[in-house]
Amino acid sequence: MMYWDGGWAWMAFMPLLWIALIGLAVWAVIRLTHGPSGGASGRSHGWEDREHRETPEEILDRRYASGEIDTDTYTEAHERLTAHRPRPR
Repeated sequence: MMYWDGGWAWMAFMPLLWIALIGLAVWAVIRLTHGPSGGASGRSHGWEDREHRETPEEILDRRYASGEIDTDTYTEAHERLTAHRPRPR
């Protein structure tokens, strides 16, 4: 009879253990498939984005290079940006 002492404690503990193990497995699968950034899109949302933000000139250059804007629009916008650029102190 002494063999079964404390059996009720194991019966209460085992479902909690299984829930924890299944939760850990789900977390591991999500972490491995989505990578450390947490997104599956491939775009990083980590410290790299906070460290470098595109300047208006870089945005304009990128849009011109991708064909979103034509040469006249690029030239006009570039002239406006350089005319209104803050001067260094």
